[in-house]
Amino acid sequence: MSLTNKQKQFLKGEAHPLKPVVLLGANGLTEGVVAEIEQALEDHELIKVKVPEEERELRKQMMDAIVRETGAEQVQVIGKTQILFRPAKEPRMRLPRA
Repeated sequence: MSLTNKQKQFLKGEAHPLKPVVLLGANGLTEGVVAEIEQALEDHELIKVKVPEEERELRKQMMDAIVRETGAEQVQVIGKTQILFRPAKEPRMRLPRA
């Protein structure tokens, strides 16, 4: 699945008021954290994940791993916060057409 620019703009607007639902801890990206992100995506479709890693390259690698592990689409990264979207099995959010 690939999002168009119009769809990303729409999702950015929808994500603006959201608070991060998953915060990575000192242990980094564990199986438990990935499972939590999976569940949050299934429940909400659009979520924010906070990756408090100070080193920029390591933080980018963690965010890339989250996208790879969950199959979600990265909408945007703002500092240490990643916005992810993945339609649920029964989608609740309607995206604008391309």
